[in-house]
Amino acid sequence: MNTRRKLLLNAFKLFDLGLMILAFMTAALAVVHQSRTITAVELFSMRVKIHNVAIFALLVFVWHAIFSLLGLYESRRLSNFWGEIAGVVKASSLGTLVILISAAIFRIVLVTRIFLVVFWVVSMCAIVATRLILRVTLAVIRKRGRNLRHVLIVGSGNRAVEFARWLVARPELGYRISGFADQNWNGMDAFQRSGHSLACDLDGLALFLRTNVVDEVVLALPFRSMHDQASRIATICEEQGITVRVLTHIFDLKLAHSSMQELEDDALITHCRGWAEGWPIFIKRMLDFTISSILLVLFVPVLVLAAVLIKLTSPGPVLFAQKRLGLNKRCFNVYKFRTMVADAEKRLHELEHLNQVSGPVFKVWNDPRITPIGKFLRKTSIDELPQLFNVLKGDMSLVGPRPLPVRDYEGFSKDWQRRRLSVKPGITCLWQVRGRSSIPFEEWMDLDLQYIDKWSLWLDFQILVQTIPAVLRGSGAA
Repeated sequence: MNTRRKLLLNAFKLFDLGLMILAFMTAALAVVHQSRTITAVELFSMRVKIHNVAIFALLVFVWHAIFSLLGLYESRRLSNFWGEIAGVVKASSLGTLVILISAAIFRIVLVTRIFLVVFWVVSMCAIVATRLILRVTLAVIRKRGRNLRHVLIVGSGNRAVEFARWLVARPELGYRISGFADQNWNGMDAFQRSGHSLACDLDGLALFLRTNVVDEVVLALPFRSMHDQASRIATICEEQGITVRVLTHIFDLKLAHSSMQELEDDALITHCRGWAEGWPIFIKRMLDFTISSILLVLFVPVLVLAAVLIKLTSPGPVLFAQKRLGLNKRCFNVYKFRTMVADAEKRLHELEHLNQVSGPVFKVWNDPRITPIGKFLRKTSIDELPQLFNVLKGDMSLVGPRPLPVRDYEGFSKDWQRRRLSVKPGITCLWQVRGRSSIPFEEWMDLDLQYIDKWSLWLDFQILVQTIPAVLRGSGAA
């Protein structure tokens, strides 16, 4: 890193800390304005106490560490702006959480709910605004020919040409293509027809790097057949201190998202089609735990009444536990109120010829094994309430594909259907709110994959809201 960039980066870090301190003071003034218990004089007198200064210095240090660990000071030239915004939201949220924890430990009277809300909003908005201003400013500078990076693309296939077009279409990124490097191959005519030409061949690449301005090299070679060449080129770039980037579509996967993590002595490229661990997944789990806890408390009378009615109307246990498959085929016991006779599982083979739904799942309308009270519990979905304990344990989520019995899973005939197991199962889902048992098996699987592919916290909220009228209608319950 050159001296100029290092100075600018340090100034940027100090500016961010200044914004966090400004947000802290704004939140403090909001508390003073809202509450008469703390005066402005008392507020500023708190700042000069050694104890408070030490705590505040610790907060500043932790804020800096959070911003650095979340990669907010790494080069963002090629990153998506929304990705940077997500990083800022995470940093501001964690910074607010640190204040909350510090207030609990050191008994800071100043930190109230108003304080936390104002601090979070002001810090987040201020830092997002500065990031936006910085991006706009850099875009203008780069379009005028300043702050440029010269890149050599190694390869001349479709991926290399498409990447070059992508860079040319985004002058705000500040990249200038120094040329292409490759050896002669069958697709060279198509490459030349695209209007490009080679700056050098692979044997002359080292000399080209020695005698031309090249800041970065992008490897777009077919790794399966040219791994040794690519490795040699990466070594040459390393020797000359030139940044190497690699187009990672090695396996030509259509759905998986790629990410990279640094190990001690290596880098790990990850291709993931499920939900990667992150802030939204953490929030989903926290909401699952909180909402299921509240619902269990609210529904205590219903749970007790259902248990009593089951015990009084049919012999056998109150709860029914069955092995189901969860996240990545983890086996767990799902809990439901018993709605069938006690030996229902043993009698299943007697009714299999009456199955009225498609696919490997089993369902019979007016199943003779269902008890009278069980029919009511199923119609109202009260039988599903004990699954809130599964949510508390972490085996399930409030929203997600329904967990299937091992027997049903073994009847799957296509691997794409198994992708529904790449996320935690749930109590309710798209299938649940759109008709349940009245939906054919293939459409049910499609709905589960739609949910996985389009998942967001907002989608979970929509499904939870839509579950209420679906339950009241009793649609598709069997």
